[in-house]
Amino acid sequence: MMRWWFVLWLALAGLTAQAETRPNIVVVLVDDAALMDFGVFGGEASTPNIDALAQRGAIFRQHRATPFCAPSRAMLLTGMDNHLAGLGTIREVLPPEHRGQPGYTMALEPGVETIATKLKRAGYRTYMTGKWHLGHGEGELPIDHGFDRSFILDASGADHWEDKPYLPYYKDAPWFEDDKEADLPEDFYSSTFIADQMQVYLDAHADREEPFFAYVAFLAVHIPVQAPREYTEKYIETYAEGWNAIRTQRWQRAQDLGLVRQGAPLAPQPESIPRWEDLTPDEQRLAAKSMAVNAGALEAMDAELGGLIDYLKSTDDYENTVFVVTSDNGPEAGDPWGAAIGWWMGLHDYSRSYDNLGEKGSYVAIGPGGASANAGPSLLFKFHTGEGGLRVPMLMAGPGIEAGAEVESFTVMSDIAPTLLDLARAREPSSSAVSMTGRSLVPVLAGQSDRTYFDGDAIGIETSGQAALYKGRYKLVRSLPPHGDSTWRLFDILDDPGETTDLAARIPGVMENLTHEYRLYANRVGVLELPEGYQVERAIARNMLGKLWQHYWGWIIIGAAVLLAGIGGVGLAGRALWRRLG
Repeated sequence: MMRWWFVLWLALAGLTAQAETRPNIVVVLVDDAALMDFGVFGGEASTPNIDALAQRGAIFRQHRATPFCAPSRAMLLTGMDNHLAGLGTIREVLPPEHRGQPGYTMALEPGVETIATKLKRAGYRTYMTGKWHLGHGEGELPIDHGFDRSFILDASGADHWEDKPYLPYYKDAPWFEDDKEADLPEDFYSSTFIADQMQVYLDAHADREEPFFAYVAFLAVHIPVQAPREYTEKYIETYAEGWNAIRTQRWQRAQDLGLVRQGAPLAPQPESIPRWEDLTPDEQRLAAKSMAVNAGALEAMDAELGGLIDYLKSTDDYENTVFVVTSDNGPEAGDPWGAAIGWWMGLHDYSRSYDNLGEKGSYVAIGPGGASANAGPSLLFKFHTGEGGLRVPMLMAGPGIEAGAEVESFTVMSDIAPTLLDLARAREPSSSAVSMTGRSLVPVLAGQSDRTYFDGDAIGIETSGQAALYKGRYKLVRSLPPHGDSTWRLFDILDDPGETTDLAARIPGVMENLTHEYRLYANRVGVLELPEGYQVERAIARNMLGKLWQHYWGWIIIGAAVLLAGIGGVGLAGRALWRRLG
């Protein structure tokens, strides 16, 4: 068997002969999109621009992210395991015991370089718009990590229509242009602004001859899921049969499209999710429209991406541009609306009225039922290492990439950066303290190999105790409560992608080998053990309470004093005061 580095050398020699000029690069990251959310992957939403890119290039059928957003983003930008980059998890769920520890600083750590830094050193112009979530302290913004210009949100999410936060963890929505806090335009809609602002940056330097790197990190479809009415209305009837039916339909389409093998069993739905027929008619109506908003937000995002593509065609840059489109993790099952923060939602003028669902002022989440449906045919969703949380869509298109290719090679998010550096002919000896852990996909794209990882290679993924390790056809996995039970299980991920039959007792030798490989991985990258009783949902709640106290401690004390004095609850005046402060 030829070593992977020799195959890479052959592939690079072939691609170099094909291209006289270095390509531009556009990386599009969608937030919380499931494997089958794009049209070309079998989704209900219309995504003609993404579909056209897929037809022009290669679809990756076996791509994996982490189950959390910031760790995946760190892997994408650095080509390194998320712990080595400094993002062992996200700061919103970080336990106090892990704060400031190596691999858990919640920002790119010293010695870690982004692909933007490396491309800039190679003569590229570099730009970013959209969600960053990799630090906003001194030296932590994109401008400090190789980007010439940037307009970014450094938070896990924010409102798509207005300049306001979406959770009590944040006092505001922290938008930055370059190194300064920034205001949003009056006519703001996140997908429109993110695509248009990238066009502004590109247009400002249109007369420069250097190639460019553009990182377009959409907020769609992160909660609160929001979309213009004209997009939502297209899907009102699409989801009327409910999440059980959608889940089954996606499983059937996945078999037709070859995403899973014919006859592969459908992953079980978590028992905590009610059956559609057990919901009341009003609950069904609201849930169906929430899923319609989600599809509408995907189509709206695709339309704005189409505007950026049209701009590149008008400047004659399109044909020499490599595009990457992927998602940071699987679909979001969280729904803060039912939590004990309803008062905060009201104070920030959020509602869940059916009539304007998805529009300005509404707060939409598809919840566990919708997320489980969209994750079909896979198990679980975001925040879990079931395939529904890890397996996401990915495509590449552009010069040197075969049109219509369907790639079965297993890939992970950290493979994207070395691939793009190779396509840009910008690879160099590592000048950072930590080398890339990802592998270039160029041999696969060039037809020199059908695999990136081989039977002896073990690939680990971990965030906040949610853990998985892939080796050959097998997957070792542990999912924590509330939807998992912390038990290590073993699956044949080729024949059983739905993770329905645990093989741990049947093939104990394989189980022992993968368990050993996971320990090696965890030690190598610095995975920290979780505190006793840790759960992501509890950590979010605890950290939000801490932030509420930090933001509003004075008014909390005043409010408590008022109540204790018997003067009464927080009335209209208090509500108005809170709104001004928030």
